Amino acid sequence: MERELRFRINSSRIGSIALKDVEVSVEEIVREMQGPMPMPTIGTLRGWDLILLNRYRPFYMPACDYCCLCTYGKCDLSEGKRGACGIDVKAQQARIVALACAIGAATHCSHARHLVEYLIHKYGKDYKLDLGPEINIVAPNTMLVTGIVPKTLGDLEKALEYVEREITKVLCAIHTGQEGHHLDYESKALHLGMLDHVGMEIADLAQTVALNFPRGEEEQPFVELGLGLIDYTKATVLCIGHNVSDGAEIVAYLERSGLKKIDLIELAGLCCTAHDISRHTHGESKIIGPISYQLKYIRMGFADTIVIDEQCINIKVVEEARKVMSPVIACTDKVMHGLPDLTEMPADDIVKLLASGKYPGAVILDEEKVGEVAVKLALRMAVMRGKYKKIPTLEELKKEAEKCVRCHSCRRNCPQDLPVSDAVYELKKGNPDLLRKVGEYCLGCGRCEDACPRGVPILSLMIAVLEKDLPNERYRIRIGRGPVRDTEIRAVGRDIVLGQIPGVIAMVGCANWPRGARENAIMAREFAKRGFIVVATGCAAMAIGMMKNEEGLTPYEEFGDAFDRGCILNIGSCVANAHISGAVIKIANIFAGRNIIGNYEEIADYILNRVGACGIAWGAMSQKAASIATGFNRLGVPVIVGPHGVKYRRMLLGREEDEERWYAIDMRTGEKVYTGPAPAHLIYAAETMEECMVMAVKLCIRPSDTPQGRAIKLAHYIDLYKKYYGTLPPDIHYYIRTEADIPVTYKNEILDHLREVGWKPWEHVCTDVTLVPRVYEKYRGGKKSTR
Repeated sequence: MERELRFRINSSRIGSIALKDVEVSVEEIVREMQGPMPMPTIGTLRGWDLILLNRYRPFYMPACDYCCLCTYGKCDLSEGKRGACGIDVKAQQARIVALACAIGAATHCSHARHLVEYLIHKYGKDYKLDLGPEINIVAPNTMLVTGIVPKTLGDLEKALEYVEREITKVLCAIHTGQEGHHLDYESKALHLGMLDHVGMEIADLAQTVALNFPRGEEEQPFVELGLGLIDYTKATVLCIGHNVSDGAEIVAYLERSGLKKIDLIELAGLCCTAHDISRHTHGESKIIGPISYQLKYIRMGFADTIVIDEQCINIKVVEEARKVMSPVIACTDKVMHGLPDLTEMPADDIVKLLASGKYPGAVILDEEKVGEVAVKLALRMAVMRGKYKKIPTLEELKKEAEKCVRCHSCRRNCPQDLPVSDAVYELKKGNPDLLRKVGEYCLGCGRCEDACPRGVPILSLMIAVLEKDLPNERYRIRIGRGPVRDTEIRAVGRDIVLGQIPGVIAMVGCANWPRGARENAIMAREFAKRGFIVVATGCAAMAIGMMKNEEGLTPYEEFGDAFDRGCILNIGSCVANAHISGAVIKIANIFAGRNIIGNYEEIADYILNRVGACGIAWGAMSQKAASIATGFNRLGVPVIVGPHGVKYRRMLLGREEDEERWYAIDMRTGEKVYTGPAPAHLIYAAETMEECMVMAVKLCIRPSDTPQGRAIKLAHYIDLYKKYYGTLPPDIHYYIRTEADIPVTYKNEILDHLREVGWKPWEHVCTDVTLVPRVYEKYRGGKKSTR
């Protein structure tokens, strides 16, 4: 909290200095007392991690039993064998998990570093971090972890330096001959996940305040989404990636040059940069779709210039773009793709050179110059590239498909096991229907083509048969609204903690969906209809918008976007995930009055035991997704991944029947009390959408639930379980403390089940518990309110 202190000195003398009628203005910074753990190092929160890892024990699923990370290897670690360095298979799997989290955290941290330096260069270190009158806690993750209460862009640099230092230390521990125990590798992975949320928060906070993104306001405008929304008669600039700085400069050049007014350019985006350009323009740009549309859209030939920044960019982008004569501009030294660096060349000369076709693209490490070159180049290329925008005829497609001998190499190489070979063979006979169906579930990775011994351009065929449906590929999504406002937390915090609102469902992550984008929308609608608060980011947020109901409305049009019961909120891009973790942190502060400055362990303990929230990363693919999920886990928020998530090699699973895992400290008496398996797991892989929905509801159950709140949550759990499995959940007795918890609708059926399993009412029901002895000592015997 800041306030200005003013006073007048009528007459005073300090040594030889006489003061008379002097008015003094002093800016007083009033801060809460610093918590016990500001800027934690690797070992600071190890005790909290081990508490979690004892309850939710790692379950490893090795991709192989070998270690190949040093030249002693490869070392066979199967059947209890150890590597040359002494490592065993559990430690090696945990090491790989930590490595993935290090890559993910470093990626977001580097993204934040780029944005902060770019914005400080434009606006200065003293630029205020102002999120408006309804948000006083502007950086909950940063405050919680570092103890810093940032007020300016310059303050973010201090927090970023801490994150960078800690990532380097953990990465060092992954070196051969360093850490050796799997639980300590897991602790380091959790540390990296926590750091990732700070890095994401710094990135999104900086761009929100400096680039005029929405600041958490409701009723955000809609933006168009889908492959069918582009006006192909205009010159098109396609931005791919996650860093908005270059997209913002393209917008700025369009405004400076007057081209925006005459509407000659289409500016569209793929993946998270699309979210953030739309946040910057407040809905005036267009979103093509998630990362899975990348190769498809490039091959369609509609992009006259492609601008790539960083993260989730297909490595074949330059090769694919060259086939359709679309020049590529790379904007960061992290992603250069073998292109010549033309940064020092005048903009018009770059345009002339790239239009000549001498190079397939260029590196330009000057954001302002990128804006100018991208627009001018697109206008020139649009005239030259007309033939690439023509849709092939069915006869032309059949001719390409005739090479198919139905060997099924494509299907064996498909991550989704789609019937690609059958579909191409049907096209060969003149029937495109099966290939069109396969295209709906295709991730667009192109692995089928790489495996084809006959060189059939399978992805191109798929795109071509889908193109006739393009006009219908138009949806509406609200632009990312950014942070959850403090006033919203104040309104719903109590109901979330007590269970009156059944939970907060965060739908996040990449586009590696098992059965297409629609499942995200189906799940979001189901949860919203049941009164959950649904928040979404990244590719998942786009996917939710890619389905219409019977009235032609997408979920964003069907439901409100307040942080309240039964709403669906697009929070923003990947880095906006920090606003979701920030919201649960704010609940501990605003509702419960807990100090969040440098007080991570206590707040994570509070969230695990009281805040009913669950993440769903249904299409998780990247190392960033691994570190984001792991950061939620350390904070006490469970995460469900889709079936491809098992490739992360590790789950953190509880055992409902293992009673000893589910004891905690009664905050009033200090005694150990049984709390039940709530939440049951920290990270869990579901095979189907139906299993995911059932598990998500269960993972919102918390020890703090009132009888009414617990009954509400169990009613949803039972209803969904019966809907998809046809029976009462066999584990329901673990979650019923007394008969007051039983949903009225199912009371007789549940009582029959409880009698069968020999259930007895709990002798001691405690809704105010902690796993941390230090927290009990702080609030001993209820002398302080714990809410």
